[in-house]
Amino acid sequence: MNVVAANRFGRAPALWVGIALIAAALAGYYAFSESFRNLSLWGDTAFIALVLMPAVFSLVYFALPLRRAHGVALVAVAFGVLAVILQLADLDTPANFAKLATMTLLAFWFLTFFERLSWVVLVAALIPWIDAYSVWRGPTHHIVTKQRNIFETLSFAFPVPGEHASANLGLPDLLFFALFLAAAARWNLRVGWTWLAMVLSFGATMAIAVQWDVNGLPALPGISIAFLVVNADLIWRDLRRPRPEPAT
Repeated sequence: MNVVAANRFGRAPALWVGIALIAAALAGYYAFSESFRNLSLWGDTAFIALVLMPAVFSLVYFALPLRRAHGVALVAVAFGVLAVILQLADLDTPANFAKLATMTLLAFWFLTFFERLSWVVLVAALIPWIDAYSVWRGPTHHIVTKQRNIFETLSFAFPVPGEHASANLGLPDLLFFALFLAAAARWNLRVGWTWLAMVLSFGATMAIAVQWDVNGLPALPGISIAFLVVNADLIWRDLRRPRPEPAT
């Protein structure tokens, strides 16, 4: 066995132990979040942005190798059905993470239709405007303000410690987070920095919403900007690279 293979196998148990510890910590927090100490408004914001969100989205990071798996779309559908069943059974926490798995695997499958990095860049440039319109004047605004129960069903909840309340991200936010992260891995961009920048963008969006005292702000502009800015030079280099002429 060569050194590279040995190192890979040596790191694998530690990696799985780390994943198991994060999953166990999240399960414990989601089960007993209302029993935790009640923090101030900004304390809650900091905890969710700097502790809870990174822990949740670390699961997406660790799932990146699955983007090459066969049948990922079918598994995504299975998790989607599971999420619906769990939601109907009022098992909110398992439903929450089934939604995360569904959107993550759908994003991995969706990315297989992208032949070039430029296609992802185009999506990252367009969706902030669509999302902003939807949140401010479109269907998302109507759902958040008039039909809150539907928004909670179609979102991922981050429970506030010590309260029966949560901060929520819509399912499209989960989808595009996984899509951009998987794109960074596929085209050899800065995967770790992309993950960190996008997670912090969610926290920044939440902090702005708290400061302005609004029900919600579009989160997709933040992750789109994070993806583009962190990888700007590599993206530019890829866009300028000559493409082979099609065979005639």
